[in-house]
Amino acid sequence: MALTKEQIAQRIAKELQDGYYVNLGIGIPTLVANYIPEGIEVVLQSENGLLGIGPFPFEGEEDADLINAGKQTVTTVKGSAFFDSALSFGMIRAGKVNLTVLGAMELSDRGDIASWKIPGKMVKGMGGAMDLVASAKNIIVAMQHTNKAGESKLLKECTLPITGLACVKKVVTELGFFNITENGFELVEIAPDITVEEVKAKTEGRLTISQNLKKMIL
Repeated sequence: MALTKEQIAQRIAKELQDGYYVNLGIGIPTLVANYIPEGIEVVLQSENGLLGIGPFPFEGEEDADLINAGKQTVTTVKGSAFFDSALSFGMIRAGKVNLTVLGAMELSDRGDIASWKIPGKMVKGMGGAMDLVASAKNIIVAMQHTNKAGESKLLKECTLPITGLACVKKVVTELGFFNITENGFELVEIAPDITVEEVKAKTEGRLTISQNLKKMIL
């Protein structure tokens, strides 16, 4: 059984460590806020000027003035702070963010990421992605393994405009959890009821299978 978007986020949340400052990108990454493990404290940072983001609000409890960088309504936690985007990007560029979780359109087996533009389609801009990939200590990508045509998005080379080069350390898709090593994508955890053969068939980039491959437990 392939993972849902929520399960991808749930697995990534297990990578959080106590005391981390974390930036969550648009899309699947924002869901990580709902699965922070009990017993640890992390501070979520948003490029639009918010430090200390809580879970998504329940229906009917939204505050239209309280949004993340993706313009989704969010909640705050005790000690939250608000500031301008210049200060927010100063935090990012100074390397204060311990972990960044981003979505991606394509990912190469060297850790190159394409996440912001499809040529010929209107885009609002790159947002904070380029600053994040240049400054973050650790980057995990949350993405779908294939596109709508069933073609791999884990590639030898990205074909779309690049956001950052050799910066991604790990990726979680609906098929499993991968480290990015000098030998390409390394499958270390596989989703329930997914076979290694299916992962191989859907991965264009270089792929190795960990000798300690595990079934993913959520």
